[in-house]
Amino acid sequence: MENDIKVGVIGGGSWGTAIANLLGYNGYNLHLWVYEKEVKENIEKKRINHFFLPDIKLSENIIPTNDLKEAVSGKDIIVMVVPSHLVREITKSLKPFLKEETTIVIASKGIENKTHLTMSGVMKDVIEDLKDENVMVLSGPSFAKELALFLPTACTLAGVDEKKTKIVQKIFAAPFFRVYTNIDRIGVEVGGSFKNVIAIASGIVDGLKLGLNTRAALITRGLAEMKRIGLKLGGVPDTFSGLSGIGDLVLTCTGDLSRNHTVGKKIGEGEKLNEILEKMNMVAEGVKTTKSAYNLSKKLDIEMPITDCMYSVLYEDYTPNEAVKKLMTRKLKSEIE
Repeated sequence: MENDIKVGVIGGGSWGTAIANLLGYNGYNLHLWVYEKEVKENIEKKRINHFFLPDIKLSENIIPTNDLKEAVSGKDIIVMVVPSHLVREITKSLKPFLKEETTIVIASKGIENKTHLTMSGVMKDVIEDLKDENVMVLSGPSFAKELALFLPTACTLAGVDEKKTKIVQKIFAAPFFRVYTNIDRIGVEVGGSFKNVIAIASGIVDGLKLGLNTRAALITRGLAEMKRIGLKLGGVPDTFSGLSGIGDLVLTCTGDLSRNHTVGKKIGEGEKLNEILEKMNMVAEGVKTTKSAYNLSKKLDIEMPITDCMYSVLYEDYTPNEAVKKLMTRKLKSEIE
C-alpha cells in the first residue's frame, strides 16, 4: 500500500512506538522522534525498542530520528505522544517546522499543572494560529504492548470537524484497531486524563487487599467524579459511557500493564512514592494529573472526594489507610447516588 500522506510521531515511549508501528503496518513511511540516541540506534539496527517496548519487532516503515525538525517538517499529520508535562516544551520546539494545514493528533493524556489546560488547550495556547479543526485527540482503552502485538483494540478519535476527523480515522484504522469518532474533544480528554487518578486509587485498594467490592465501588464512584468535572468543562454525558470514559477507566484500574495502577499498588503495599518513581523508566501520568484535578476541582467548586484523598496520599503524606477511612466516614450530602 502506497500513501502520499506524510506522518510524524513525536515520542518514542511505549505508546508512541506502538502507534508508529500501527501506522507503519498501514503502509505509511513515517518519522518517529525519540529523545534517546540509544533508542534511535536500537530501532535502526534491530527494529526493536528495547527500552520501552521490548521483544516486539517493529515495522520497516518507521524511520527513527533524534531531530525534531526532520520529524515535523513537511508532515501532513503529527501525532503527539510525549508525557503531558513535556507537551508545552516540545510544542514550542516543533512550532517553527509545522505546515499551516498540518493535522495534530494528540495521544498524550493529562492536565497541565499550572494552567489546568488539557493537552489540546496547551497546544493551542502555544500555537496561537492553530486551527481548531486541525487538532484531534486519540484516546481509549489501549495498552501499548497489546496494540503492538496487533491484538484487537478500539479507541476514540475526537475532533470538532466531523469530515476531517473521518479522514484521519481511516488512516489509523486497521483489522486489529477499530477507531470510533466523536466531536466531544474535551470530554474525551478529561476521560483519558482523569482515569489515571482513579487507577492509582484502584492500585492502592489492591495493594491493601481490600477486595473486589471495594474496587468496584471505587471505579464506579470514580466515574461519577470524572463525569462531574467533564460536564463542568463542557463535555457531553454520553462520552463518559464510551471507550474514552468507562472503557479506559476499567482497563487502567484493573489491568496489570497499567503503570498508574502499579504505582498505587506499591503505595498500598507500603512503598514511598518517590522511591517507586525513581525505579520506573516510564511516566505514570496520574501522579501529576492528581494535582491538576485536585486544584481544578477547588477552582470550579466541584465535590471530588476520591481525588481529594489521592491528593492527600501523594502530596500530603496521608497513609492509604487514613485515606480509606476519610472516604468511608465522610458526611453524605445525600442518600441518593
